[in-house]
Amino acid sequence: MNTDRHGRLDVTLCRDLSDFADLAGEWGELHRSCPTATPFQSHAWLHSWWLSYGTPGRLRVVLARRAGRLIGAVPLMLVHRPMPLLVPMGGAISDFFDILVDGEDSRAAVTALEHGLRRAAAHTVVDLREVRPDASAHLLFEAWSGARSSRTDSTCMELPAEPIDALVGRMPGSRAQRTRAKLRRIDALGIECRTASVHRVSVAIGNLLRLHELQWLGRGVNPEHLRPRFCAHLVRSARRMVRDGEASVREFVLDGEVVAADLSFRSAHLTGGYLYGADPRLRERKVDVSSMLLREIARETEGLDGGVLSLLRGSEQYKNHWGPVPVVNQRLLLARSSLEPLLRLRETQLTVRDRAAESVKSRIPAARDWRGRLSELPDRLAFIGRS
Repeated sequence: MNTDRHGRLDVTLCRDLSDFADLAGEWGELHRSCPTATPFQSHAWLHSWWLSYGTPGRLRVVLARRAGRLIGAVPLMLVHRPMPLLVPMGGAISDFFDILVDGEDSRAAVTALEHGLRRAAAHTVVDLREVRPDASAHLLFEAWSGARSSRTDSTCMELPAEPIDALVGRMPGSRAQRTRAKLRRIDALGIECRTASVHRVSVAIGNLLRLHELQWLGRGVNPEHLRPRFCAHLVRSARRMVRDGEASVREFVLDGEVVAADLSFRSAHLTGGYLYGADPRLRERKVDVSSMLLREIARETEGLDGGVLSLLRGSEQYKNHWGPVPVVNQRLLLARSSLEPLLRLRETQLTVRDRAAESVKSRIPAARDWRGRLSELPDRLAFIGRS
């Protein structure tokens, strides 16, 4: 690309896993400099995900550099069903997708990435799921010179990045009183929260998944959460993310026994709880697990200037208890002008699937989980309900 006073812009396509692994250091710098980045764009998360779920030969990561410095990245992969598509790395176990752009050179980064992505998508439609309303991916969408369209995706729930006392204070008086009473009961029982060190992440993740399975016993646990590849991914990624201050794994101990555990992520402007497990016996002790977990996650939001505490995807009733704001992700479709018929075909596929999902929901009152699975098909690895 052209050279200006800031230096030459170069765009490349990374297709080799070892080359992607070597990007860890400069990818981390770019991730920290991107104002909209979420934890699901961290190198630790994406590289680990590929080791568990990636298909050899399908990696497609568009990279933009100015004078050799990485200023932009679009982490994608190629799939062939239901049609040739470029889709986000991280799959359905990642709650958000975004591109990475250097906050001080975003315009040039977007221009370069648009150029590179058009070359990478010479024969495919680009299907970007779970794009937050403030994501940098919208800049790419606006700069796209070919065919494009957008539609709504998952609903997420968000709270302001405030301590638990402030969050409780936002509630109506009677509900706030009940919540404070629940927190006092947790303290009175002597439940201790301990944060796992890097060296103890593997054990803590094991406890989390064991308790998660126990918590969902007989109620339709997400089967992927019980598979070794999911455990391996969480352990690998969490070790690096804990080391780099991007994640926390906590265990909650009562009478010397781990009775709950959770994994939370954080980036510059977003903190969110990803997965937890709790012993069902806590209900017998009248422990409000969501309040217990949220208090600890809220402590991590200190210092987030204008940030959010995200309850991530889903609008489950227990989340509504806190009075969160619903935020709707977007699904962005891009294609070269010559491939606009393929993009319209993809739109039709998604519309048919959405209508089928709504039909299931309306006919079967208890079908929320099935609707979630149907909405992901035929995308690989449908994951639902992380509560």
